[in-house]
This record gives sequence, structure tokens and C-alpha cells, in this order.
Amino acid sequence: MRILMIEDDRRLASLMKTVLEDEKYNVDHASEGDTGLELALRDTYDLIIVDWMLPGRDGLSICRTIRAARVHSAVLMLTARGQVEDRVAGLESGADDYLVKPFAFDELIARLHALSRRFNNGAGSTDELRSGDLVMDIKAHTARRAQSTLDLTKKEWDMLEYFMRNPNQTLSRQSILDYVWSYDRSVQPEMVDVYISYLRQKLKADGREDLIHTVRGFGYRFEGKDA
Repeated sequence: MRILMIEDDRRLASLMKTVLEDEKYNVDHASEGDTGLELALRDTYDLIIVDWMLPGRDGLSICRTIRAARVHSAVLMLTARGQVEDRVAGLESGADDYLVKPFAFDELIARLHALSRRFNNGAGSTDELRSGDLVMDIKAHTARRAQSTLDLTKKEWDMLEYFMRNPNQTLSRQSILDYVWSYDRSVQPEMVDVYISYLRQKLKADGREDLIHTVRGFGYRFEGKDA
């Protein structure tokens, strides 16, 4: 389960990240609103935890924008505002649930479990990604092309998932780098080309068609096909 946490209180964010990762969630963190929105708009997260008050764009604006963009991630809003009208404003902006600070981590986990169940039972659930003979089983964390299992590293898996969630779109090297390496500025853009090469070799095994195309001067495009 992938979670995006948009929270500017670094101490709280660090504690939450530790607790959530202990629960086996995969957590990305953004400390300000604009970066959080950019990540959220990729529609690759199952759950988004967003604080109301943030540097730059606030939580209400983030919720409204991602819902207008038809992002289906479940959203839990965090805030120190506890009045009824504030709760209503949060929910009407597009949040699915609302948690008032300070809160117990046990309650946070319970809310996330409830949202996970609701999400997995709804139309937004995506347990499997398919494109032609290529299948990624998100829950089982397995990938195959035709009858051949693909032995992917963590970075190759993340890269392929990003491509399959954004088929037939030209993705810049920087956007791929940000997604796969989680905004690690110590990683050079050339690493994208290296891992694209690794991934291509595995997808093209046994003489199969190359699904990843280079768009010179821009980045790469994954050629999505009807399953």
C-alpha cells in the first residue's frame, strides 16, 4: 500500500513515517504543498495524508485540485481545527476522513485501515495493471510478460509501475527520477537511462516487442496496449 504524506512538521512526519512503515506501508513524504500536489497528481498512491496548514498550497486546495483531476486516492486530512464547520469544509473539499491533532497513532492506523478497506472495495481499486501481455500484480508484487515471470529489482518495479500508470504519455527523465528515487537529489539523471536499459532488456527477453520508446530531448514513453 503506497501512502503520500504531506506534512510540514518534520518531527511529526518522522514519527508518522516510522509508525506507518512498521505497519508495512510504503511512505513518501512532502513537506510543503506544491511538491505534495505534484506527487498526488500522479495518481499512484492508495492513500494520501495531508495537513490542512502547509507552506505554499494548503490542504484544502490540494484536495480540491486532485479531485478535479479525478485522482482516486483515499484522502485523510490532518488539522488542529476541530470545529464542526472546519470538518465540513475538509470533507467538502474532497477528503474522505478527518483527524484532529493531537491524535493517538493507534487511531491514525485505525482510520487508515478503514480507508484501505473502503478503497479496496471501491471502483478506484487497482490490484492489477495490464497492458497487452504484460501484467503487474500490485498485491502479490509480481510481474509477468506472457507466461514469463519478470525478475525486477525495486527500482525497475517502481519504474515499470510508473510507466504502466501513465501509458502513452511522454515522461521526462526528471519526473521518472523524482518518482523512482523519491526526490533524492544525490542521484544523477543519467541513472534513469541506465535503469531504462535494464528494464528494456527484461521486457524484450525472448525477442518480444520493445514497449518503452525514447522521445529525444524529452524523455520516454510507454506504449500501452489493450489487455
